[in-house]
Amino acid sequence: MKMRNIAIIAHVDHGKTTLVDELLKQSGSFRDNQRVAERMMDSNDLEKERGITILAKATSIEWKDTRINIVDTPGHADFGGEVERILSMVDGAIVLVDASEGPMPQTKFVVGKALKVGLRPIVAINKIDRPDGRHEEVINEVFDLFANLDATDEQLDFPILYGSGRDGWMNVNPEGPKDQGLAPLLDLVLQHVPEPSVGDEDGAFRMIGTILEANPFLGRIITGRIHSGSIKPNQSVKVIGQDGKLIENGRISKILAFRGIERTAIDEAHAGDIVAIAGLSKGTVADTFCDPSVTEPLTAQPIDPPTVTMSFLVNDSPLAGTEGDKVTSRVIRDRLFKEAEGNVALKIEEAEGKDSFFVSGRGELQLAVLIETMRREGFELAVSRPRVVMHNDETTGQLMEPIEEVVIDVDEEHSGIVVQKMSERKAEMAELRPSGGNRVRLVFFAPTRGLIGYQSELLTDTRGTAIMNRLFHDYQPYKGPITGRTNGVLLSNGAGEAVAYAMFNLEDRGPMMIDPGEKVYAGMIIGIHTRDNDLEVNVLKGKQLTNIRAAGKDEAVKLTPPIRMTLDRALSWIQDDELMEVTPKSIRLRKMYLDANDRKRFDKARAAAQA
Repeated sequence: MKMRNIAIIAHVDHGKTTLVDELLKQSGSFRDNQRVAERMMDSNDLEKERGITILAKATSIEWKDTRINIVDTPGHADFGGEVERILSMVDGAIVLVDASEGPMPQTKFVVGKALKVGLRPIVAINKIDRPDGRHEEVINEVFDLFANLDATDEQLDFPILYGSGRDGWMNVNPEGPKDQGLAPLLDLVLQHVPEPSVGDEDGAFRMIGTILEANPFLGRIITGRIHSGSIKPNQSVKVIGQDGKLIENGRISKILAFRGIERTAIDEAHAGDIVAIAGLSKGTVADTFCDPSVTEPLTAQPIDPPTVTMSFLVNDSPLAGTEGDKVTSRVIRDRLFKEAEGNVALKIEEAEGKDSFFVSGRGELQLAVLIETMRREGFELAVSRPRVVMHNDETTGQLMEPIEEVVIDVDEEHSGIVVQKMSERKAEMAELRPSGGNRVRLVFFAPTRGLIGYQSELLTDTRGTAIMNRLFHDYQPYKGPITGRTNGVLLSNGAGEAVAYAMFNLEDRGPMMIDPGEKVYAGMIIGIHTRDNDLEVNVLKGKQLTNIRAAGKDEAVKLTPPIRMTLDRALSWIQDDELMEVTPKSIRLRKMYLDANDRKRFDKARAAAQA
């Protein structure tokens, strides 16, 4: 059977996963009566909740005697490590662009990677039925983007289709006809995308690992594209690293191929096919899986370095171990190193004391997803505020920090506050232009550390109407200090259960972050102070009972609803001397040093270091 391998590239929310759903339906991958979930490819719970693709996934369809392997890639730059590996498995790419928004930063990020590895893209303008659509301008923007990314003349001569993934049609004309469904897109893939370039089909088996996952029945499963030769179950193979050193010898226990959304065991796989193999215990992403006679590894795509780091610590609060069952440094260490094996964009380092770990990644979202996954697995841990990874320039000796390109689409009336807040964060404005209706598009170059925690503030400032997208740009000289949180916090001065009467009397000190009856401990953050200093308060003090009754004495206390901190918001809200305590049931904020005297010593030492 003939074969094609393609990736679907698009910005967040431009409709990749929905389009894959329609392709699977129209190619006959399902029975007519089969019940199918919406956005099938987003199978992970967190992907369904957040409505984003986090993990790259493969599927395949059959069209006109050709098997088309399709890889759905994440749109967020935080999960760019997934994208960089995937592009080495495919020979073509469908670039999906929203008919109104046009090419966005994430599109630029992935398209740049795709052009660099020599893929010739097909451009599909999606959501053509949007009332604010402007497909002609969008085509020009796509062409300009490709030209800016140094596309070759061959890559600039791209075919264009228009349509709606949700309604399940694509055509060379924006008006249709719509009754052909997605057949024009599939026909164009067969015509435009080359067959897999394979090494020697009869030569020795070679494959580079691109996706790693753990399966409860089969153990470690590695997905990749076979570069040369063929493979059968029970065949002997070896694994060699990028440096050419032997990692392990073993046997293939099972070969799985993608058939629709199912993975099916097959008896033999050949060069060019994308398969998953089981049976090896050490081989991982970017390693070469090959016949014992092979000595040279295949070259893997280089991965961009991490830009954000944070500390994962053993939870040492007074409530430690009451809500989770995985609390020791050993189980946290094993889990983090297991994550880093499959996620090449993560870097894990152990601290000297062995009870904390430095976890570095592409952005807050990637780290927040890791923390959320761990708490759902029963882990308890404390995490610090994210910090950016800086380095010194070898030639000038200057301190360099990561800068991001930030694109904000916002209603014109709110653009003033956005420009003001971004300039406070040391951002430089590069562009301001209309983007349809009464909206404008603002483009900034801003330090990564200034953007930590800005998303929630932006939504508050613009009444939820702004859309922010960011992308790593480069390293530039340090931009100077950026003012952080202006309010102090309210801290509990004792351990016990919060009392409504005490909380009511403290309401003029600032909004609370806990409910009455919630367990608290000394040094735990229970609210936001109206002033800029931290204040210790007593939320355990009950009402003094007397034997005198008076009118109004027994009225129920009415409290203002507390501020709810989500995991993402809490991560960016805490300061350097504070931690977030994460358990399967709760998210609590606390000071790093729970004892007031220890905090004073820490503040003095920090002030002396800065002087």
